[in-house]
Order: sequence, then structure tokens, then C-alpha cells
Amino acid sequence: MLAVERKNKILSILQTEKKVVVGELSKMFSVSEETIRRDLEKLEKEGLVVKAYGGAVLNENTQSDMPLAVRKRTNVVGKQKIAELVAGLIEDGSSVMLDCSSTAYFIAKKLKERRNMTIITNSIEILIELKDQKNFKIFCTGGLLGDDSLALVGSHADTMISSVHAGFSVISCKGFDIERGITDSNDLHAFTKQTMIRHCDKKILAVDSSKFNRVAFNVVGKFSDVDVIVSDVKPPEEWLQKFNESGVRCLYPEETR
Repeated sequence: MLAVERKNKILSILQTEKKVVVGELSKMFSVSEETIRRDLEKLEKEGLVVKAYGGAVLNENTQSDMPLAVRKRTNVVGKQKIAELVAGLIEDGSSVMLDCSSTAYFIAKKLKERRNMTIITNSIEILIELKDQKNFKIFCTGGLLGDDSLALVGSHADTMISSVHAGFSVISCKGFDIERGITDSNDLHAFTKQTMIRHCDKKILAVDSSKFNRVAFNVVGKFSDVDVIVSDVKPPEEWLQKFNESGVRCLYPEETR
């Protein structure tokens, strides 16, 4: 196994378990404990983990962004439920902006069931996923390639988005707090999401339950900046009341009502 593969598997475990133990990882990957310690040191330098005695814990300050390969394997069932609900809002022939989130990737996969769609995205992963959709018009924003995210960001991306107007924008976020609203861990991603929701008719925030009660560094917007919030579970009543006060519709799977 390559070191990068081992690193991503360690991150996947941390996303679920929130902590790892050096001895257990050493046995799992059939490498020395010293190798695992070096892996954890590299992850700590990247701001993704905090080393602790005998292992490490996930850095949950939401200032750093997990690699897309890891995020795509996190809460897959929840993101698939969100994708089904979002796709139900979008008809054939619609134009849709999709950000570079892993949730948007699952939404793109679901939208392949639609016809004559126009997709505008800064996600290379989504571009690859939709490349064989012959009845789709697919626009790439251009821009600077971001680290680990397979996303195009920066002023070139934002300028392209500003030059068009879509029926829908679908964004996600790293943090979702009842008082502080919608936040993200990267300023360039935050700016691109802001631009997307300014240049569409209907604004959809697709956010799984792991993002609730978290605050990242960069502000994307307030609840009232979006029209619909889609989640994989029913939010607590205080959240639903806040959405109602902000004039925002909230969708979640029937089985979580």
C-alpha cells in the first residue's frame, strides 16, 4: 500500500471514530509503529489531526479541508438521501450550479437521471462524472486548482460564474451553526459559494447532519441567503423554528420525521 493510500484510510477511520491508536494502526496496515507515527506527524502538520499519547484525534476546528477522496467515503448513505431530495426539486431542462463539495458530487450522480440539463461547476470530479451525458451542456468555471479538492477556485472561477445566471445553485459547507450561519474552511471556496448563490433563481444548501453545530473560519452567508436547506436527518425543533423565521424551507427524509 502506498503511503498516500494509508494516509487516506487513516483519515477515513478518524472521520468515523474521531481517534486512532498507533498500535492498532500498525497491525491493521502491517507496518511499524514508527511508520504510523510519521504518518500522524504529517497529518498533524497539515492541520488534520492532533497527536495524543499513543495515537491521534481528529482536528475538528474545521479550519482544514479533508481530501476529497476521504470526504466521498464519509456518510455516503446520508449524502445519497440528500441527493435524492435535491434531485426531486430539479426538473429536466434546468440549469444548475454545483460547488466542489462531496455532497454535490452525489447530487451530480443523481442528476444523471435528468435530461437536457445545463451544469456549471468548479469541480473536476463532477466534470468527470458527467462527461458521458450526451444531452447535458457542461460548463467548467476555470480557475486555480486547489490542493486535494479537485476544485477550481479563485478570481477566474468567480468571474465565469458571475457571467451567467442559473435556475438553481447547490452548495454545501463545512460548518452550520444556528447563530453564525453557513461557514467554510477555505476563503476561496467560500467566495465561490457566495458567487454561486448570487447568480441563480433558487438557492439550495445541501448539508448533512455532521455539519450541524460546527463553525468554520470563513463566512458563506446567513440562513436567509438560501431558499431551501436539505439534510439527511430531521433537524432539532429549534433549528426548524429558526428556518421558519428566516423564510427558509427545510427538507429531510420521511423516515426521520
